[in-house]
Amino acid sequence: MHLSRRNLIASAALAATPRAPRHREQLRTGFERLAADGYSLLKGRRVGIVTNPTGITRNTDHIVDVMHQDPRVKLTAVFGPEHGFRGTAQAGGSQGRYDDPATGLPVYDTYLKSGQTLAGVFTAAGVDTVVFDIQDVGARFYTYIWTLYDCMEAARLAGTRFVVLDRPNPVTGREARGPVLHKEFASFVGRQPIAQAHGMTVAELARLFNGEFLNKSVALDTVLMSGWQRSDPYDASALPWVPPSPNMPTPDTALVYSGTCMFEGTNLSEGRGTTRPFELLGAEGIDGRWAAAANELALPGVRFREAYFAPTFSKFEGRTVGGVQIHVTDRAAYDPVRTGIALLVTAKKVWNGFAWRSDHWIDNLTGSARVRTMIDARASTDEVTGAWQDELAAFRRTRKEYLLYT
Repeated sequence: MHLSRRNLIASAALAATPRAPRHREQLRTGFERLAADGYSLLKGRRVGIVTNPTGITRNTDHIVDVMHQDPRVKLTAVFGPEHGFRGTAQAGGSQGRYDDPATGLPVYDTYLKSGQTLAGVFTAAGVDTVVFDIQDVGARFYTYIWTLYDCMEAARLAGTRFVVLDRPNPVTGREARGPVLHKEFASFVGRQPIAQAHGMTVAELARLFNGEFLNKSVALDTVLMSGWQRSDPYDASALPWVPPSPNMPTPDTALVYSGTCMFEGTNLSEGRGTTRPFELLGAEGIDGRWAAAANELALPGVRFREAYFAPTFSKFEGRTVGGVQIHVTDRAAYDPVRTGIALLVTAKKVWNGFAWRSDHWIDNLTGSARVRTMIDARASTDEVTGAWQDELAAFRRTRKEYLLYT
C-alpha cells in the first residue's frame, strides 16, 4: 500500500505514542476464589478449618463467620494455632478448647500438638476435610507454617483431605535468604530444612512439605491466588492487614522480622512492649555508637537511627534502653537476614554487655550453632553470611520446583 508523507508522519506518531498500561488484575485470595466457585471443592464434606484473626475477607468479615452462614458449606469445627483462633493469647500461648460465642462452633487447640495426638483432635471433631487459611510473614521461625506442616501430617494420619487457601507472602516471594535449618536443630520454630526467609506462599510451602518432607503424602488441594506476582509487597494487594500475632502490627514489622527476630536469642530487647517491635532493638548501656557502626557498613536499602525506648513488657520492662531503629529505605534492595547478622556483629563489637540467651535459643532460630559460634569468634558479617551460601543454593534449587507464581 502506498503511504503519503502525511500518512507516514501519522503512522510514526501513532507508533511513538505510549500504549496505555494493561489493567492489573486485582488480587484475589484463595478464599475469595473458593467462595466465587460456590465452595465446590468442599461440597458434601464435613469441614474443619485451621485459622486465626487473619482469615478475613476483603471487607474484614472473618471467613469462619461467612462460611458458617453459607448453607453450601458444612463447617463443623475450628482449629486454633498459637495465639488462638480469635487471637487473644500472647506469644507462647493459645486459647484451649471452647465453643465460639459468635457461631457456636467447637474450637480445638492445635498449639504444640502434632502426630497422632493432633490426628486424634481431627478425628474427635468429626471432620473429613481440613482447610488451612492463615496469613504467614515469610520467616522460618514463625510458627504458623509449622502448624501447617503438623496439620498436614495429622490429616494424613487421620485419613482426611487437606485444603490450603493461599495468601500473599507479605515480604514478597522474590528469593530465599539466610541459613537453612540443620535437622538436629529441629523444633517448633523450624521443623524441616528450609531457608530462614523462605520466599514462598503457604500453598507453595504445603506442596514443598508434601513432596520433600512428609513420610507419606497427604491428599492435598491448594486454592491459589489470582493477580499476585512474586515481586509484590503487601501494600500492592489492597488487602487489609490484620496482625497475625500480637507483636506483628504492620507489614513493616514482617519486612524486618526474619532478621531481627534473631535478637530473641540475645539479652537485648527485640522491641517487644513497644509500638515498633522488631524495628526497635536495644539494651541498657548502649548508645549511639551502635547505630554509627551499623551505618558504616553501608548495607543496601536500610539506615539505622540512634533510638531510646522503654518497653512496657518483656525484656527491660519499664526501663529506658538505648539502641537502634531500623529504617528500610529500599525494599527491593533490603536483605533482612544479612541486616540482622550485621546488627548482631556490631552490637557485640560496641557493647561489652552483649550475651546470648543461656539456652542458646539463637541456634534454634538460625537452625544451627554456626551463627553463634562464628560471631563469638569475631567473624565479620560477610564471613557469617558466606558460610551458608552452598546450602542456600541447594534449597533454592529445591524450592524452584514448587513455586506457583511468576
